[in-house]
Amino acid sequence: MAKIIVFNNDSDRMETYYREENQAMPYNTNRTLTVREFRGSSNSPTLWTTKRTMQTWNSFRYLYGSSIPVGYAFKRPWEGGHGNQSQHYAGVAFDVGQRLTNAERNRMRNLAISSDMWSYVEPAYLTPTWVHFDKCRCN
Repeated sequence: MAKIIVFNNDSDRMETYYREENQAMPYNTNRTLTVREFRGSSNSPTLWTTKRTMQTWNSFRYLYGSSIPVGYAFKRPWEGGHGNQSQHYAGVAFDVGQRLTNAERNRMRNLAISSDMWSYVEPAYLTPTWVHFDKCRCN
């Protein structure tokens, strides 16, 4: 069971949830993001994110129109692959599409850019086998 801390941007309060790996993340619609997907390879018993990040995921997933395979979202710096400034550590970044074709990843990457939902979408030459996007542009 994971302890999930969510910053609720609307109330300026922290919320705590306890969820099994196969359950949906808090504020997730239609179970399109499970705790296991959000956690990825992290061994942390506690995960964190924001309500607006989850809501932006919901909107982007709806806009994309089909399932999005998630490699992971949350990762602590010492768990490898990311520096201390990583948005994965903040729980507001996603690495997705690892099982998609190049054409499908390009469609998703282009949609992430054109939707203007995410502050940063990594270019394909940096992440050729997945799509990285982070920090919602929500107010």
